[in-house]
Amino acid sequence: MDSLIVKDMGIDTHQEPVMYMRRDCHVCRAEGFTASTRVAVIHGEHSVIASMNVVDEAVLEQGYAGFSKAALERLQAAEGDYVTVGHAPVLESMQSVRKKIFGHKLSEAEITEIIEDISAHRYSDIEIASFLSVCAGSRLDVEEIIDLTDAMVACGKRLQWPQHRRVFDKHCIGGLPGNRTTPLLVSIASAAGLVMPKTSSRAITSPAGTADTMEALTTVNLELAEIQHTVTATGACLAWGGAVNLSPADDLMIRIERALDLDGEGQLIASVLSKKIAAGSTHVIIDIPVGETAKVRTERDANRLASLFTQVGAACGIFVRCIITDGTRPVGLGIGPVEEARDLLAVLQCQPQAPADLRERALLLTAHLFDLADGAGVEAGYAKAAKILDSEQAWLQFQRIAIAQGGMKTLPDAAYQHIEYALTAGTIRKVDNRQLAQLAKLAGAPSTPAAGVRLHVRVGATISAGTPLFTLFSNSTGERNYALEYYRNQSAIFTIEEAAG
Repeated sequence: MDSLIVKDMGIDTHQEPVMYMRRDCHVCRAEGFTASTRVAVIHGEHSVIASMNVVDEAVLEQGYAGFSKAALERLQAAEGDYVTVGHAPVLESMQSVRKKIFGHKLSEAEITEIIEDISAHRYSDIEIASFLSVCAGSRLDVEEIIDLTDAMVACGKRLQWPQHRRVFDKHCIGGLPGNRTTPLLVSIASAAGLVMPKTSSRAITSPAGTADTMEALTTVNLELAEIQHTVTATGACLAWGGAVNLSPADDLMIRIERALDLDGEGQLIASVLSKKIAAGSTHVIIDIPVGETAKVRTERDANRLASLFTQVGAACGIFVRCIITDGTRPVGLGIGPVEEARDLLAVLQCQPQAPADLRERALLLTAHLFDLADGAGVEAGYAKAAKILDSEQAWLQFQRIAIAQGGMKTLPDAAYQHIEYALTAGTIRKVDNRQLAQLAKLAGAPSTPAAGVRLHVRVGATISAGTPLFTLFSNSTGERNYALEYYRNQSAIFTIEEAAG
């Protein structure tokens, strides 16, 4: 290996390490490196495999190598340090990826090797995308999903709760805008004494994940010790799982899934359950919304997914109960981190204008969780959950959790607001969940927390021409105009049955 001097290029390549080298660099010429070559870089005890980009001579001085922010962080290197550079080792696990491309089943050892390489940042983004794509759809059987789940757990840290025999959790598979029931359920259930160390993901294909919404309200980037402190103090937490290295391969793959707008069945199950197992959970509720424009389209698909969740959970030592729910329409009124936060606060605070459907879904899911805990039945669990919510015990508990995590934040306002009005009178028969979510994303959600949509009408409402349909929130005129252009070209977001006569 040859040595080069580190140059901080000041480039954010997100989680992918990138190295920049002059075409006439002595290392580049001696090793035969070309653009996109994978190179091994070593700095003291730290190393990284990076993708190489070739730059003009004016960009770098001779003898220097430039690095992205992600590469410097993993190398623990600063500008002026020396690094050694050489060819990256051949990844044997890529043979297994190619094997899967041709439709062959992967063994436990092959899946483990792939996940270990991804966790160690040995795969490029293109290689991760190849693995995710070939596993999408129904291309993984139940044994492969079990092996994938186990491998993802094994590559990260695990939370242990030896003082608690049962630890509860909940997850929604998504596809339903505004369905922010998790903070409500955690607050109600932990107020009743259930232990819930809830670690959530950021959005993959949606305008907001639970972690995105909670980050608008409190700190979610907690270290393991901080999670343990919060759970010890309050019985629960509402943290981002990616900050604590629970199933780290999952976080790397989620980033690529987000770019591909892809959430394959096997990967989805392994992603969810690996995080639950790593968090120390023993009993989990899975919410599977079903609807024409939800992530799961049919009852048949939902039953298949529920069966897989249950089988994989049992094989991995965790009890899973799946609940198939209505996914035909958005939940609540807000879509996007801040707007969804406003809805869940309204429910917690028992405000008169709080979305009744969000409240109802949260109570139903909590009722099932209580039934798992005490076996008293869902009806009794519902009554118990409603009493805790209506007495504002859940709101007090939510505040305790937020304070333990760093305190409550003030919700920001978007720089720009635009109200869109109905052009015709009639009755709203349908709202397209996917297109509505895309509208919020084009406005800037979730990367801009205050961006998103607030609905002013619901399915079944009778409206007049000029009735406000929604308010669009954005932090730039460019995003606002981009989102509105999309809306005006997608007339099917709201299906309005015009009044007769």
